[in-house]
Amino acid sequence: MKKSEATRLNILQKAFELIYTKGYQTTSVDEIIATTQVTKGAFYYHFKTKDEMGLAIINELLINNFRSTFIEPLQNSNDPLENIYNLVYSILMENDFLKVEYGCPASNFTQEMAPWNVDFTKALNELSKQWENAMIACIENGKKKGMVKADVNAREIAVFVMSGYWGVRNLGKLENSKYVYLIYLKGLKSYFNSL
Repeated sequence: MKKSEATRLNILQKAFELIYTKGYQTTSVDEIIATTQVTKGAFYYHFKTKDEMGLAIINELLINNFRSTFIEPLQNSNDPLENIYNLVYSILMENDFLKVEYGCPASNFTQEMAPWNVDFTKALNELSKQWENAMIACIENGKKKGMVKADVNAREIAVFVMSGYWGVRNLGKLENSKYVYLIYLKGLKSYFNSL
């Protein structure tokens, strides 16, 4: 990796850490520069604006992590509902990257930036659609195998799971406890058992 590429990646990674713990709006470019120990000129060489850097975090850092964490585990599923449940359980209870006190990075970006910035909305919507589509494909595959009732609407299930996940992440952040995750997971399991 060239020095310029390494500097850019360092800026993105350190900025992400700050933004994840403090929030996008309250993290300043000066804080990012101080943390990365690059010059202001180096920062602005790589990113014209803070928003350009924020979009790069979503499109270059989050998307890869999101794909490996939220999408790939749903591919080639034998039991789709069990697989989706296990994925959500793992993300909530076992994932060391996502901290209860800071919530979900994609959800945080959505709450802070989607109402104000159409480019953030598009990038975050792409992440959301990827997860939704992966769940829909997983459920439809389960319907074909007879593991999920034929009359269920796969998109309804996917949207229910996603909205519950992002909502419980926010509740967990408020309570600073994973206990609320267990309540959600119990309800999710009951819901899946009815399908």
